Amino acid sequence: MTVHSTHARSQQTPPLSWIAVIFFGSVHLLALLAPLYFSWSAVGVTLLLHWLLGSIGICLGYHRLLSHRSLQVSKPLEYAIAMIGALALQGGPIFWVAGHRLHHAYTEDQDKDPYAASRGFWWSHMLWIFYPQAEFFNYEQYKPFAPDLARDPFYRILNRYFLLLQLPLGLLLYLLGGWSFVIWGVFVRAVLLWHSTWFINSVTHLWGYRSFQTRDNSRNLWWAAILTYGEGWHNNHHAYPHVAKAGWKWWEYDPTWWAIWVLKTLGLARKVILPPQA
Repeated sequence: MTVHSTHARSQQTPPLSWIAVIFFGSVHLLALLAPLYFSWSAVGVTLLLHWLLGSIGICLGYHRLLSHRSLQVSKPLEYAIAMIGALALQGGPIFWVAGHRLHHAYTEDQDKDPYAASRGFWWSHMLWIFYPQAEFFNYEQYKPFAPDLARDPFYRILNRYFLLLQLPLGLLLYLLGGWSFVIWGVFVRAVLLWHSTWFINSVTHLWGYRSFQTRDNSRNLWWAAILTYGEGWHNNHHAYPHVAKAGWKWWEYDPTWWAIWVLKTLGLARKVILPPQA
């Protein structure tokens, strides 16, 4: 199958990765066991981990802290937040940050944006993972786009072995609540958090309102912001990617910003970049 870029070039779709299909398919299938292991405490664990790994780990950590350097924290705290992000099963920090920086640099360019929305909803939502392009998935090719992280031995190790963090998490959940906590806290949580995050790549470039006339088709979408702890105000973010606050209006729900505000108030975060006064 051949697709055409915005620069009138053609790009051959890479081969299907059966490893990705089997991995993501298996996690989705295991999540379907959830009704057999239902308990309200397990649902609570899922919601807690969805917030902790999603809002703190991905939105605050991988995204606003590491990708855009919208704030600064001490190195031990930065490492701790990055480990929480790695637990979300969305790739290592160098991979995630490099891909996101490419997305901002070449938004919707079908050749250079890993999850270009111009290639359609399903491509930007998840098919970019199932048909991996080497320049976005091969470490030697993507690491130049996150050189600050690639220079750090901690991030190199975390980038390579992030999957192993699921073992202590799974063991802890099993000790706390048996297989119910494992099924809900690992597999259900992973599926819900994957699709929540992927919605930012897909739906917020298709639907919603635009507060800023950016060169891309990024949009602000309220329900995506609810699912992703504030990331759904994507047009605001694309207009000012280095600003730590995604929701600018009082009603633009952004609990990740609340967490940053708490860190700043406690003296744990500094150089927090705020929206321009104008």
